[in-house]
Amino acid sequence: MNLNEPRDLASLIEAFLLASGKPQSLERLYELLEEAERPEPRVFKQALEVLGKSCSGRAFELKEVASGYRLQIREDYAPWVGRLWEERPQRYSRALLETLALIAYRQPITRGEIEDVRGVAVNSNIIRTMMEREWIRVVGYREVPGRPAMFATTKAFLDHFNLKSLEDLPALADLREMEPEPLLDPDDAPVPAHLQALADASLGEDEEPAEPKDETSFRSLLVELDAMEEGLKTDFDDLREEEPVVSVEEQGKVQP
Repeated sequence: MNLNEPRDLASLIEAFLLASGKPQSLERLYELLEEAERPEPRVFKQALEVLGKSCSGRAFELKEVASGYRLQIREDYAPWVGRLWEERPQRYSRALLETLALIAYRQPITRGEIEDVRGVAVNSNIIRTMMEREWIRVVGYREVPGRPAMFATTKAFLDHFNLKSLEDLPALADLREMEPEPLLDPDDAPVPAHLQALADASLGEDEEPAEPKDETSFRSLLVELDAMEEGLKTDFDDLREEEPVVSVEEQGKVQP
């Protein structure tokens, strides 16, 4: 095997990635070769290009993520490949996903700052779960009273979500554009002019045509719903039970 030949080196890199089962950086791949057999860096890059092209039309692809390169099944096959595992993938709560999103987009951020945005307390299990999965880590402490810990995402977070860097996160403006397109409501459909004239003529002399209703678009409804949702607690696991209020009269009855 001539490792100075990109095609031969591409086959070896493919073997490394298949055997490792996790992303490998260029530095790590380079270290796996003895010094006497190591090709020039440009040959390594050429070999990666050859390997990437060889995956065309196959069920897997060469993907570069934060920790390096890996061979992974294409997303189109995920619904079927997932049947290999009897255990269902874990579903995450809305509270966890909201907390993770805040850390990803506003890092470094403290627990108190997350609670200010969400409007509810952050369950300790949420932070523990994300740290156990190595999605977040403590990167420092805010210089304020109490010195709260500041959280940020990790390379494992980027690897899990198939990202190379934080720059690959979708822009918040793009997320807003993912709203569904307005749907045509039959009640809002325009009435032909000749039909409207006939309807007006059928009214009695003392009756007047009804004033047209204000048009309400789907997006305006979303805005109203967003306003209504502000201040509402949606994470019921975070709610704490309040002690019942006892009136003065009832207090007198229970006292000996």
